[in-house]
Amino acid sequence: MDNKRKELKVSAIRNGTVIDHIPASKSFQVMNILNLGKSTNQIYFGTGLHSEKFGKKGIIKISDKYFADEEISKIALVAPSATLIEIKDYEVTKKGKVHFPETVDKIVKCFNPKCVTNIQEVPTKFTVVTDHKGEIKLACHYCEKTMLKENIDFL
Repeated sequence: MDNKRKELKVSAIRNGTVIDHIPASKSFQVMNILNLGKSTNQIYFGTGLHSEKFGKKGIIKISDKYFADEEISKIALVAPSATLIEIKDYEVTKKGKVHFPETVDKIVKCFNPKCVTNIQEVPTKFTVVTDHKGEIKLACHYCEKTMLKENIDFL
């Protein structure tokens, strides 16, 4: 008889946020854009985990942390399949998929070196657009250049 444990058990968090369904290849990028490496909060991090829906996924649990809209926008740009789950006193109080914002302000650098935002101290502003193939792109408010998701560089 095989009594070997086949699952990894991770403690539930009392208060905080779980970011689930992160594409495995984006797990570390989500950690970096949210500056979680510098956090003093308790963090559970896993990547390459089995997922029925995605094959492999990442998950991040952060105690005592709830994300602002700006941070959720960053998650959506990197991991559009992610789900955010807010927990209070061990109970799920809010759960939903991340959504692309209509605009992205002050969190992404314009890739055009001649853009005014790269020459002067002007805060960046982009409109989120979807092309005919369903690809997400960012259109700069100032220079009107459009950049692909893979060209995004966070400030």
